[in-house]
Amino acid sequence: MCCLIALLALGFPRVALVLVWFFDHTFISNAYNNMAIPILGFIFLPLTTLAYAWAHTFEGGVDSGGGVLVIVIAVLLDVGTYGGSATSRSRPQSA
Repeated sequence: MCCLIALLALGFPRVALVLVWFFDHTFISNAYNNMAIPILGFIFLPLTTLAYAWAHTFEGGVDSGGGVLVIVIAVLLDVGTYGGSATSRSRPQSA
């Protein structure tokens, strides 16, 4: 189940975040003190929200090298999806 959600997170991070919330509520609640950050993360940076919760739970905290690396990669993927969609909108369509 864990591997399935991890693969789902790469393609559909918002769906994976909802599934993680429903099936393992403690995974998100242990990483975040209140629900405002995960809700904002769901809207703006869903993969980063999942990566932070994963790093907090499995990597022994965000201060470890592996945790920071996972979070940086997630931020780049999240920002890249926004930049990629903006680039495709600005190109003129050829007839």
